[in-house]
Amino acid sequence: MHPPIVSKLVYQIDGWPGDVLIESFPCFLVTEEAKRALLKAGFSGARFADVEITISDNFRDVFSSVKLPPLVWLQVDGKAGRDDFGIASNLHLVMSERILDVLDELGLPLASFKPFDE
Repeated sequence: MHPPIVSKLVYQIDGWPGDVLIESFPCFLVTEEAKRALLKAGFSGARFADVEITISDNFRDVFSSVKLPPLVWLQVDGKAGRDDFGIASNLHLVMSERILDVLDELGLPLASFKPFDE
């Protein structure tokens, strides 16, 4: 089935760029800080769920001094272009500009963005 359906998420961290949003097809994670900011802003098209986080040996070796923030699973179920979060037909994440501003203010140093046009 494409995209795959995920009912339980176990995510292994191999590196940490500092972004408050992580994409790992077909799932998304946000930091607890981002979750609080999103809840404060109000949003549509997604909900939060627990995720089990594991750490790779590479992370232990290379990033041993980095403290990971708590992460939660951002389960996107909205309609792209209508809700604040949605998945486009090409399976990319779509966010409203308002929500992008909230997340960008918290830190998305490695993220790239394109205007949604479907």
